[in-house]
Amino acid sequence: METAFHMSLPCLDVDDTSDFYVKNIGASLGRTGDYWLDIDLFGHQLTFIQVEKFNFNSPNYVFEGKLLPSFHFGVIVNEKQWQELYTKLNNLKLKVVTQATFLKDKSGEHLSFFIKDPNDYMLEFKSFKDSKEMFKA
Repeated sequence: METAFHMSLPCLDVDDTSDFYVKNIGASLGRTGDYWLDIDLFGHQLTFIQVEKFNFNSPNYVFEGKLLPSFHFGVIVNEKQWQELYTKLNNLKLKVVTQATFLKDKSGEHLSFFIKDPNDYMLEFKSFKDSKEMFKA
């Protein structure tokens, strides 16, 4: 059964949020209203609702010597899509952080990078060397 996730998040400005996801990431714009919008992020529905300033004070954690944000969400893509996104976002001079290969030569080896959206959310893109190892320990 093929499924997709839905997540609803607050945002500071629907236009800035739309521009980031559509123009920079290459996602598609779905339904919109005056103070909300849906983004099709690789077949997954993100709903952003404009609110006043908000703050998620979440600590970071260390994984394989890299400082990573504990509050983040992301998408798992194939290696070609990962490389295209990584190259595109770097060429746009956006701040891509923590590009690394994790679990090198172990079960679950994957490429990963993070980028911050206009609402200060950390968005992660991953590509597993072997997609069958996504949940293997």
